[in-house]
Amino acid sequence: MARKPRLVFANAIYHITFRGNERRDIFCDDKDRERFLLSLAERAPTYQVRLYLYVLMTNHVHLLLETRLPNVSAFMGSLLTSYAAYFNLRHRRAGHLTQNRYHSSLVEGNNYLLRLSRYIHLNPVFIKTLITETLNNRICYLRDYRWSSYRSYAGLSVLDNFMDYEPILTMMPGLSKKNQQIKYQKYVEGGVAFTDDEFQALIKRSRLGIGSEEFIKEVQQRYRQGAIHIRAEDVAFRRPIQAVAPDAIIQAICRAYRISAEVFLKQRMNDWIKPVAAALLAQASGLSQREVATRLGLTTGAAVSLQLKRLRNQLPIEHQNILKRLTREFSI
Repeated sequence: MARKPRLVFANAIYHITFRGNERRDIFCDDKDRERFLLSLAERAPTYQVRLYLYVLMTNHVHLLLETRLPNVSAFMGSLLTSYAAYFNLRHRRAGHLTQNRYHSSLVEGNNYLLRLSRYIHLNPVFIKTLITETLNNRICYLRDYRWSSYRSYAGLSVLDNFMDYEPILTMMPGLSKKNQQIKYQKYVEGGVAFTDDEFQALIKRSRLGIGSEEFIKEVQQRYRQGAIHIRAEDVAFRRPIQAVAPDAIIQAICRAYRISAEVFLKQRMNDWIKPVAAALLAQASGLSQREVATRLGLTTGAAVSLQLKRLRNQLPIEHQNILKRLTREFSI
């Protein structure tokens, strides 16, 4: 059966979920979780994505985000491909990491956005092992859960610099951010004692969107009228991911440009060869931008991020052709 194309446009708000293939774990330990968050933090500014919140569970992930550009597929393709390459390399495995492609629902703002944030942040306490726990124990578990943006929203930890808290916190009464965080904590923790059946039914009503009847009708109309972009990235990262050794990538680049490894290391980032290498290393090897910087002799991961932006917008045609050929070679 053909896959339904995704609704993609600028300034869209998405609730995105994905889970492990055959519902298997996609995080084996805290190192995996830290690596995923690092990849998320690096890619959000690169793709101009406003990340509202996240929750990492053992075998699935929730993201709430806004795309300033019509590039949700490119963003998610880069995020999932790089993490799968890292995970497979670290855990000595091959094949799909995630089950099918990720699911995305468009979200109406205001109250629907606020209620969805509570629903997502409460995921860690609505699991089978906590059903019989006391209300107080479940609230304590929620406050201590490290792999969620909830702690920073509630003022229990420092704010993450890659997150955008304003759209949700400004819906809380209070003149200061601290007051808004206190109100948000009460709002979310008030939902631990009960299941918001009405909102869960709203989520299940349409796979395309979460919002009012008028909003859902508008989304359905956009879909019927073809206000969509079918992105190759939607299906690309469903290919089995086999991490490629960084040395193999650099050797392939040297062959493509007919240069030696010594000459490659002397290349500057504005000569285009190293930006192409940075893109391939991040995707096919699953290296973080800091690790790419170390490989390429740069000072910081931020330098890699800037060059990847420049590569997408300005890459000359001859280098585009080489990047496409090497991308196919490594099955990215």
